[in-house]
Amino acid sequence: MELRTLRYFVAVAEELHFGRAATRLHMSQPPLSRAIKQLEAEAGALLFTRSPTGVTLTPVGSVLLDEARALLDHADRLRVRVSAAAGASSITVGILADGTDPGVARLAAAYRRRHPGIDIRVRETDLTDPTCGLRAGLVDVALTRAPFDETALTVRTLRADPVGVVLPADDPLARRDGLSLAELGDRRWFQFPQGTDPVWKSYWNGGLPREGPMVSTVQECLQVVLWNGTVGLAPLGHEVPAELAVVPLTDMPPSRVVAAWNEGDTNPLIRSFVAIATAAYRH
Repeated sequence: MELRTLRYFVAVAEELHFGRAATRLHMSQPPLSRAIKQLEAEAGALLFTRSPTGVTLTPVGSVLLDEARALLDHADRLRVRVSAAAGASSITVGILADGTDPGVARLAAAYRRRHPGIDIRVRETDLTDPTCGLRAGLVDVALTRAPFDETALTVRTLRADPVGVVLPADDPLARRDGLSLAELGDRRWFQFPQGTDPVWKSYWNGGLPREGPMVSTVQECLQVVLWNGTVGLAPLGHEVPAELAVVPLTDMPPSRVVAAWNEGDTNPLIRSFVAIATAAYRH
């Protein structure tokens, strides 16, 4: 069994859908399906039960998934050790300022355990650069949120969070169980500065042109809501001051936590980072 084929298998097993797995692997679905069928032929058993809505693992597939993850993990550690011996002993991680996410702490602890000899450098960026310096060559891999312009980047989704609107706690709408974007059409929204990634900017504006005060950090976003009554969006589950409230939005696509790196970058430290991040954010 080739490592590449096992990576294909793990992607399908984690996504439980051939189409999503193909998108994640940056390949078309037919060759992915052929590779899995070939793997099933080699195993002498079905690995997935297919249905119109997706796939589920068979008992044989569940066993192979555990073994494949262990084998791929070992292969990644081997590459990292060889690279470290050759002098590639550091990685710079860009992190979008979003410090309360427990996934970051789990990822950091797991990466330290896996690579105790690697120098991990961290570069935190504000909300005006969702790629955290990746395009400028300032970081090797970014732990951030999508959507943004993904041209020449590879992006792996780690988690999807529902989004809510941040309001002053005494706002009449703050008592609602849910709101639609249309109900906020007459409000002022916080804005990101000129030159901010337009895909990113449009998402946090709810897909429409808005007017309001400029911000560049999470704390500035919260302060303009507090001081000006401006509305803004935020992933659900993040703590806000008692003077503010977050109401779920019923028609807003989720905010995806992602790992991103430059397309074609074969640095094994990046591959290992993404594999560990995928596991850390599954919990």
